[in-house]
Amino acid sequence: MSRFLTFFTAALATLLALAACSPAFNWREVRPENTRLSLLLPCKPDKAQKVVPLGGQATALSMLGCDAGGATFAVAVADLGDAAKAAPVLALWQDLTLTNMKAVPSSRQWLPLRIPGASAAPAVSRVLAQGQRIDGTAVTGQAAYFAHGSQVFQVVVYAPQMAPEVAETFFSSLKFE
Repeated sequence: MSRFLTFFTAALATLLALAACSPAFNWREVRPENTRLSLLLPCKPDKAQKVVPLGGQATALSMLGCDAGGATFAVAVADLGDAAKAAPVLALWQDLTLTNMKAVPSSRQWLPLRIPGASAAPAVSRVLAQGQRIDGTAVTGQAAYFAHGSQVFQVVVYAPQMAPEVAETFFSSLKFE
């Protein structure tokens, strides 16, 4: 029985590793314009920009995002013009995201994340939560919030079920150059 369990565990680990490298995930390095951030996305991203109220003023929010393997991956960045505004804006952004996905407090889990080159204050925040999409279907969301000077970032992945190795590939790729 022990040999079977060892074989089963090895086979499961191999399948999980292959899922992160499957054709559904064609990882590529991207750099949002006018930032020093570098990250991996599993597909060719679409770009969008809109003006949103952040930090008490209308601010241009730039986004890169794509869908792969049943998940949506995105990065959003805004320049607040003042690094002192980053902490309250990031806290509000995180709260709004969790509220919009109807993530109940008991489903929220904060995870460690270190991003080389990110501002030390405010601290990087990474949260995993269960919630609902606008259409009412279940969704797992995982997001990181951080700053680099006066720029604030949200990096997020949404999926019906979150494959840990895919989320780790995505979040561990974050760095400033």
